[in-house]
Amino acid sequence: MQPLTTIEDLNRALQTPGLLLIFKHSTRCPISGAAFHRFSKYVEESGGALPPACVINVVEARAVSNEAANRFGVTHQSPQLILVRDGVAIWNTSHGGITAEAIQNALSLP
Repeated sequence: MQPLTTIEDLNRALQTPGLLLIFKHSTRCPISGAAFHRFSKYVEESGGALPPACVINVVEARAVSNEAANRFGVTHQSPQLILVRDGVAIWNTSHGGITAEAIQNALSLP
């Protein structure tokens, strides 16, 4: 998973054609830690079959987190998973909604 620590990192990631997963993670929150663990495990088990995945640590990179929320028009939450297609957010979920099943369903959106 690629960390997004600057707005320039976010800009580069959003130039990725097709799908992109962005996980917004609070390193101070145990609920976010559990969701990050589930997501990381899912990414590992995919064997590279998933779109590129990025992570924004919302405490350490608050400006990037705020910029992502503004650009995508999604209310900031952490943990939060955002699916982006060609630079536009097409789906997001947070907290307990971050599951392998939810991600699989989102990836099949038209």
